[in-house]
Amino acid sequence: MAYLQHGRNALRQILRETNVRRSSSDSSLPPLLYACQGVRFRKLEVILTTNIDKLGKAGETVKVAPGYFRNHLMPKLLAVPNLDKFAHLITEQRKLYQQEEEEEVKKVVDETKEDRMKEFETAAKRLDKSRVTFRVGIDAEKFRARASKDEPVVILSPVTKDDIVKEAARQLNVLIDPDNLHLPTPLTTFGEFEVPLRLPRSIPLPDGKVNWTLTIKIRGK
Repeated sequence: MAYLQHGRNALRQILRETNVRRSSSDSSLPPLLYACQGVRFRKLEVILTTNIDKLGKAGETVKVAPGYFRNHLMPKLLAVPNLDKFAHLITEQRKLYQQEEEEEVKKVVDETKEDRMKEFETAAKRLDKSRVTFRVGIDAEKFRARASKDEPVVILSPVTKDDIVKEAARQLNVLIDPDNLHLPTPLTTFGEFEVPLRLPRSIPLPDGKVNWTLTIKIRGK
């Protein structure tokens, strides 16, 4: 997050400018670790500068063991002591960068929606200009019982929405949701069929078309 990054830079500046007297025996310890002296059996109140699993969110005040703060949180600037100057710093940083963070999130969401619409439009054009072919067996008895050659040839296994979805993925490399196909009843005869596609209305249609369609051709093996 933006305000966290800047907050850590400000904390480093405070650490450099803080002048705390150190004894010769303690000269190797960072200044802020003096806040932990004498509280070995108590927990410290610290302010988190970032989200930490099972502990809290950025800006929250939590209690932690002194050793955990001294050895893990403080060296990485994941938390600071609950002192007035640090609390004020964290609050001001959140005010400054919260708006920028929200704008960045909104931009990412908008770009994601736009990308999805482009994917929909590309898939719709590919489906509309292509054809999915099924090679199926026929019902021999009904074929022989036809009154004329013009009577449709009945197939053994009807073509359903799920069949079309699988073949579109295999033949055209396009994934379709069954709900995107308007097919009230399965296809049961040889022939070529125009199956309407239910896609977002925001996708612009080509000139002269009322809706997006997918051509299905059923023929013998």
